[in-house]
Amino acid sequence: MSKTHENLKHLSVKKVFFQYFFPSLLGMMLMSVNILIDGVFVGNGVGSEGLAGVNLAMPIFSLIFSIALWIGIGGGTIYSNFIGKENVVKARSVFSLAVASTLVLLLLVGIIGYLNVEGIAYLLGANADTFAHTVDYLKVMFLFGWLIAIEQLLSVFVRNDGSPTLSMAALGTTAIVNIALNYYMIFILELGVFGAALATALASLAGFLVLLIHFFKKASNLRNPSYQWTWRMLGSIFSIGFPSFLTEAGALVFVASYNLAVVGLLGTEGVAAFSVVNYLHGFMFLSFFGIESALQPMISYYHGAKEKGRIIESVKIGEKASFILGGILLLIGLFAAPVLVSLFGVESEEVRQLAVQGIRLFFFGYLFLGFNFVYMTYFQSIGAIRPSTIIILLRSFVFILILLWLLPKFMGIVGVWLALPVAEMLVALLLVFFTRNHVVRRRAV
Repeated sequence: MSKTHENLKHLSVKKVFFQYFFPSLLGMMLMSVNILIDGVFVGNGVGSEGLAGVNLAMPIFSLIFSIALWIGIGGGTIYSNFIGKENVVKARSVFSLAVASTLVLLLLVGIIGYLNVEGIAYLLGANADTFAHTVDYLKVMFLFGWLIAIEQLLSVFVRNDGSPTLSMAALGTTAIVNIALNYYMIFILELGVFGAALATALASLAGFLVLLIHFFKKASNLRNPSYQWTWRMLGSIFSIGFPSFLTEAGALVFVASYNLAVVGLLGTEGVAAFSVVNYLHGFMFLSFFGIESALQPMISYYHGAKEKGRIIESVKIGEKASFILGGILLLIGLFAAPVLVSLFGVESEEVRQLAVQGIRLFFFGYLFLGFNFVYMTYFQSIGAIRPSTIIILLRSFVFILILLWLLPKFMGIVGVWLALPVAEMLVALLLVFFTRNHVVRRRAV
């Protein structure tokens, strides 16, 4: 058993949370730099049309990431449960099955997507201005998406196997390599959007190589794979990880529906403005995964070890962390919006003003988003898939789609920017009134 697993048993919940939280938060924010850097370099090196083209292709990146999280969080949760029960052989079997199933799924996505890339580009909303840029980005994602997914999958399992700091280091390496390659591909080789996408894929390879260090550690439970695969085990991985898939699939729906709403109101300028907001949102959104990444191994382990009190304490700490993080991000949005927009090299004053307005309204959603993530993670980590799925469906599909259809009719572009904050607020209120007391006061499982 690793030192981290021993700490889960014996240290206070607060100390364990911070041991996971800071590496997880920094790692996720470094990973989200990959998305942000793409936008900064494309905006400055290619222009607003290239920026809009990449943004239109982002749903496919979200699909790849969602598959990695689906299998990674599902497998990681079961893995930590087995470690908590001290059943290492089955834990190793979960890992090997997760890797194999991820590769098979991404191979299918890549083949189907590459053969139909132009039709997919039009389906995502590409027009004459953005089509070529969108296709360039999509081709690389379909060819090398498996590499991006495998890096994320390994990151989850390495963290669950007691090495959150190495997981952070790998994601940091990915970010640094991505920055260097983006500059080289766009400004030196002048490969444009294609170069930005290729830089993202190659950076993931660098992060993957760092994660392999874990397999040479004596304390690693992943170094000796086991293959006691069953259909039931595969079903459990997909079932428990499904809320994570829905979260990222919801991001796909979010980007596509926002793009369509904005282009319907303001055309290409609106899409360019939203692309700035969305790049920043990708950075901020993934920071909340730092809280999820800290809570998931803890709650899964405690659930396997039947430590109900520690589960409740973990949820309460997660709530506090989510509100503090959300407040900090909102203040950044309110006071630094013009500076943030300037990073993307936006030349049009209309696009600049739209993006600044969007950031200041959109970021109010972060006051509620983290709270919703805490409860989604709690239910998922104890294997209660139904309530976790309901949370995701409400925030990522039902409320957001209804509000994107309804609010712009009365408020125009302001309604578009407010759709996400209102959706997150409604879900948070439902959790407060119908769920929270049940979780933190009565019982944890």
